[in-house]
Amino acid sequence: MDNIFFIAILIMSVVIHEVSHGFVALWFDDRTALYAGRLTLNPLKHLDIFGSIILPLFLVLTHSPFLFGWAKPVPYNPENLSNKKWGTVAVASAGVLANLLVATFFGLILRFSFYFSFVDILSVKFISILSSIVFINLGLAIFNLVPIPPLDGSKILFSLLPSSFYKVISFFEQYALVLILFFIVFLVDYLYPILIYLFQLITGLAI
Repeated sequence: MDNIFFIAILIMSVVIHEVSHGFVALWFDDRTALYAGRLTLNPLKHLDIFGSIILPLFLVLTHSPFLFGWAKPVPYNPENLSNKKWGTVAVASAGVLANLLVATFFGLILRFSFYFSFVDILSVKFISILSSIVFINLGLAIFNLVPIPPLDGSKILFSLLPSSFYKVISFFEQYALVLILFFIVFLVDYLYPILIYLFQLITGLAI
């Protein structure tokens, strides 16, 4: 049952992440996501079978310290953005900021519940769900800031780099799959201390 809750929370968190991209793109006058019918929180419109279900389930069942996944990317056309450079940065940042806001909101509920002693009347399951929401959203935000395509961190970084870095950008784009797999297999655990620190900072709980 806990695994089902984890997967459900992750799915809704990645949906919020993707929809945020679409709404910010719309703010910058790109209606691609709107016309594609992707500005909705209905998870069926966003699910990626591997990234939203198979991979997260595998990570949960193998007790991975870092849970992540993805939904189908919400489409947008950077050529339609009213400000191409900063619009691209804003669209790429939107998903990360959305996950951070969700984590902060539920984390503060958890913190103040303990502060005002409401925890005595809250079920252990409820506390576990809130903790999972915070943990998963922080994990998504941190992982997506890694500057490897197609993660949001790469779009933010590449938009800010001067044109003289085109060879570096081209290298990362050409070998994106190899680099992301290498990172997941060998380096993703290094994000865990950051995740734990932010979780404790927001909720006041020790893990």
